Amino acid sequence: MVEVTLAAEADRLEQEQSVRGLDGYDELGLHPILYAGLQQEGYGVFAEQRYPSDRSIPNHSEGERCDLVLTPDGRPLAAPDREPTLFDPPDAVALDDAFWLEVKVVGQFTTEGPNPKYSSALLSTAPRDVSKLSRDRRITHAGLLIVLFGSDKEVVDHDLDACLSRFLDRRLPVGIPVRRSFSITDRIGNGMCGCALLPVVGK
Repeated sequence: MVEVTLAAEADRLEQEQSVRGLDGYDELGLHPILYAGLQQEGYGVFAEQRYPSDRSIPNHSEGERCDLVLTPDGRPLAAPDREPTLFDPPDAVALDDAFWLEVKVVGQFTTEGPNPKYSSALLSTAPRDVSKLSRDRRITHAGLLIVLFGSDKEVVDHDLDACLSRFLDRRLPVGIPVRRSFSITDRIGNGMCGCALLPVVGK
């Protein structure tokens, strides 16, 4: 589903003969594309939501935030950190019934050349996202989406395997990932996009 959304955006950029390809987006740039694609699939999608354990902090600008929170059937997300009103939707989904999704976008090459932070983003930063999700005991359903741009399928598959091995070596609570990949036009060195959705288990 996610790869279909990203592949459609790559095709759109191709048809427009854009100078920038899909791998020209940074992580925040891909969020609205994922947001729109998930909404089209019928999910309620809520960006930059405070983690449940941080909802007790009175200042709403404080606390760690999750990239995307999904609810079934386009339903609203409950807001237990504010006073209820008569206008609150009766079908709002509780925080522990929603799906909390962190997104990590990593490119082997950037518009400035080979990415010097490529390995650290995969092997250090991505595991931290899993740790954040697993640490919050009020989150029941969660996952990490890795969008990886690499030179070819062999590199993408190898590096996603290495990332998963790092998770297992650290005994992080991840399940078997769902993986998809598709080709993109090589503009800056990346010819393949790989997507891996890792469920955070044991919640």
